[in-house]
Amino acid sequence: MTSTLKTAELIKLKSILYPTDFSEPSELALPFATALARRYGATVYALNVITPNPFASSTPECAGMALDAERELAFASMTQLESELAGLHHETIVERALNVWDGVNQAIQDCSVDLIVLGTHGRTGAQRLLLGSVAEEVFRRCDRPVLTVGPNVRTSSHNGGRFHRILFATDYSPASVAAAPYAVSFAENNEARLLLLHVAKMAETRKPEEKREQSVAELIHRLYDTVSPHAELSIPPEVAIAYGQPAERIIETARERSVDLIVLGVRSARGHLGAATHLERATAHDIVAHAPCPVLTVRE
Repeated sequence: MTSTLKTAELIKLKSILYPTDFSEPSELALPFATALARRYGATVYALNVITPNPFASSTPECAGMALDAERELAFASMTQLESELAGLHHETIVERALNVWDGVNQAIQDCSVDLIVLGTHGRTGAQRLLLGSVAEEVFRRCDRPVLTVGPNVRTSSHNGGRFHRILFATDYSPASVAAAPYAVSFAENNEARLLLLHVAKMAETRKPEEKREQSVAELIHRLYDTVSPHAELSIPPEVAIAYGQPAERIIETARERSVDLIVLGVRSARGHLGAATHLERATAHDIVAHAPCPVLTVRE
C-alpha cells in the first residue's frame, strides 16, 4: 500500500500554529517553531486559549472579573512573546473556548495551518490518566502534522530548523502508511539520513491468533518498501529491526543514533480520547513524553 501524497507538496510549510499557555513546556517548543518558520519562510500563529476555570466563583460578576483578569494576563504574555517572534511573519491570537482543542481546531481552519508545534509536560501513567494530555488530544484529533516537543528535548537541538537524522518508526499499519511520506519528504528537503525502524514482538508475547513470525529478511524488505522508488534521497535509507516494547526500543534507537526527529503515524481519537489511548495506543504518548528529540505525528 502506498500513499498518493506528493512529497514536494508536503514540505511547503506556509503556516505554523504555536499553541502556548506560557508555561515552561510551551517555552521549550518555541525555538523549534521559530527555527522552522525561518527555514521555510512560514508565518507563525501564536495561540493562547482561555478556557472556563472550574474553580472560579459561580456568580456572574465574579466570573466576569476572573475572565477579564485572564485576558489581561494573556495579552501581557503575548506582548512579551512578540519580542521572540521579531523578524518573522507572525500573528498573536487570544481565543476563548470551552476547551483547548476547540480553540486550536478553530485556529487551524482560520489560519490554514500546515504544521502545529507545541510543548508537553510529558506526564505518564496514573498522573496522565488523571490530568489528561492536551498535546495528545491535539495530535489524535488534528488532521495536520503535529511536532511535539517533550520535556527531555534540549532547546539547542533545533538546529536552525534543519534535521540531520530522521527516524521513521513503522508497524505497517494504515497510520504508519499516512506518516511515511512526511518522513521521506523531510529527509529529502533536509538532505538528512533516514532510518526506517520496525519493532517486532518477541515470540513469547505474540497472541495465538496472530500471523506467523516474519523472518528478518521479510521485515527488512517491507521497510524498504515504505520509501517510494521515486524519492530523491541524497543518502540511501538505513533499516533496523528491533524486538521488545515499541516505545522503549524507539526511544533507545533514537538516543543511540543521535536522531533529531522521530516520525510516527498515530490512530485518530474516535469518540472519547480514552478510546485512542488504551493499551498499545499509549505507545505514541510514551514516545513523545520520553523522546530526546521532537516527535512528528501524522494521524491516519
